[in-house]
Amino acid sequence: MDVLIIAGSASDKKIADDAAAILKEFGVSCEFQVASAHRTPDKLESILKTSDAKVIIAIAGLSAALPGFIASRVLVPVIGVPVNVKLDGLDALLSTMQMPSGVPVATVSIDGGKNAALLAVEILAVSNPTLREKLEKFRRK
Repeated sequence: MDVLIIAGSASDKKIADDAAAILKEFGVSCEFQVASAHRTPDKLESILKTSDAKVIIAIAGLSAALPGFIASRVLVPVIGVPVNVKLDGLDALLSTMQMPSGVPVATVSIDGGKNAALLAVEILAVSNPTLREKLEKFRRK
């Protein structure tokens, strides 16, 4: 599997579906899981320990701890997608992008599942010429 999409809540599935659709368009394999850094941390730890994903997309609103929690435990790129739950999503955006030094999380726009998927494809394309070609064609549309 290339990309693991984790949402902190089942209510974020629409954003995950948007990301999965883009990944599918590029032929990138992905898996979707719901796990919370606060409500189900043991489940989340188990998912991360057994995953062979090359990139992780983490979708979370409110405190948006999920992307940082994941980034602190894995050595693959983590893309955070803040969700508009309260305060027009600004609370989630700020907590996703304000990570301490040494724990990077790439952050896309609020509810930006599509851009998260495109960034994941770009990351994978660095070592995959076929994906790079597909991206070039996609950009010319």
